[in-house]
Amino acid sequence: MALMTMVQALNRALDEEMARDERVVVLGEDVGKRGGVFLVTEGLLQKYGPDRVMDTPLSEAAIVGAALGMAVHGLRPVAEIQFADYIFPGFDQLVSQVAKLRYRSGGQFAAPLVVRMPSGGGVRGGHHHSQSPEAHFVHTAGLKVVAVSTPYDAKGLLKAAIRDEDPVVFLEPKRLYRSVKEEVPEEDYVLPIGKAALRREGKDLTLIGYGTVMPEVLKAAEELEKAGVSAEVLDLRSLMPWDYEAVMNSVAKTGRVVLVSDAPRHASFVSEVAATIAEDILDMLLAPPIRVTGFDTPYPYAQDKLYLPTVTRILNAAKRALDY
Repeated sequence: MALMTMVQALNRALDEEMARDERVVVLGEDVGKRGGVFLVTEGLLQKYGPDRVMDTPLSEAAIVGAALGMAVHGLRPVAEIQFADYIFPGFDQLVSQVAKLRYRSGGQFAAPLVVRMPSGGGVRGGHHHSQSPEAHFVHTAGLKVVAVSTPYDAKGLLKAAIRDEDPVVFLEPKRLYRSVKEEVPEEDYVLPIGKAALRREGKDLTLIGYGTVMPEVLKAAEELEKAGVSAEVLDLRSLMPWDYEAVMNSVAKTGRVVLVSDAPRHASFVSEVAATIAEDILDMLLAPPIRVTGFDTPYPYAQDKLYLPTVTRILNAAKRALDY
């Protein structure tokens, strides 16, 4: 075991996969000599050379399009988008071409590629560097979507994404890149895409989150425990596919659920989970599902921290569920 930040865990995953499989290549803006804007790809150019670690023009459409071409011809590209907000110039390539290739070719071709992107706010990045666009990708059939919250998960799920036969959008919460450390195995391991992590067992209330918001969700659970409330915490980790069984089992047990995300509220991913809960196990609920999310506004600069779901907002939602 080694104590790692998320950046270090992601770097280790890329290094190990490139050493394991010569088909794995990395491309993106400044991923080579610079090592990426957040240094996730630091040292890979020196180790694997410019044929496998490629700096690209400032064109997300070119990055995603080139990654698709590489994947079709047998490589395993890992494309970095500097910020999740920047994906939109390459959105057409991703949702119209990458996501649909296997289906429209009748299974003759696949697109085994990963698109990594730092997502979420909390770093005073303003409205062009703080968005959480996961709902766009979850809504697009053909894409898998992962949103990690810990270094351990980051390494195991990135390795799984690289080995997957389908395209994976890999969301990395930039606020947690260096603020969280934990022990990460130095040997090879892979975590399954589509399985949630039970972070805390409880019996009175279920708290569900993923990515950026997980530290606040866990703090809220600790505060609830001090007040005599046993809160179960599920970290979804994977948004498409998401762990239906784990969610339903937990909510059926507790009867109450608060879903937390830093994405805008309207048509958010947690809205889909909340709707599914209400649709499938309504008779087991003691209160309606409650969402705690970002706001339906452009992401602010001056009020950056107020946009994110806070422990107080989560606790207020929990009180509503418990008092219903």
